[in-house]
Amino acid sequence: MKINLIVVGKLKERFLVEGVAEYVKRLQKFARLEIREVPECRTVEEEGQKILSLVPKDSWLCVLDVSGVELTSEDFAKKIAALNLGGVSNLTFAIGGAFGLSEELRQAASFRLSLSKMTLTHQMARLVLVEQIYRAFKINRNEPYHW
Repeated sequence: MKINLIVVGKLKERFLVEGVAEYVKRLQKFARLEIREVPECRTVEEEGQKILSLVPKDSWLCVLDVSGVELTSEDFAKKIAALNLGGVSNLTFAIGGAFGLSEELRQAASFRLSLSKMTLTHQMARLVLVEQIYRAFKINRNEPYHW
């Protein structure tokens, strides 16, 4: 499975850089993960266009959205498994910048996911997302980590 993570901005804090790197390393045995960073722009519309330009044509697109669907870790794992069983082998997750997502990007998404009702920085959301993707693979393989 190929997983693309398209994000606005660079990670600035060392603990976030190290955390994301750790989960990217762990994911290598399950999937190919590529992270592409888009520079912060003056408008969410401009950021949305830059993100959309990087989404592969054959990819299922999930955007992280405060008004998206909240899933448990188990339900997130089931969603990834169902997509894989349905023949989807290329997933893209997009995280907007500090001011959210453009309507164009929201409309282009196959799924809108909310990580929490709490507000997270887009940088912290990156760490939480890669950890949850890793956790989903462990759950789907019935391997220890989740419990």
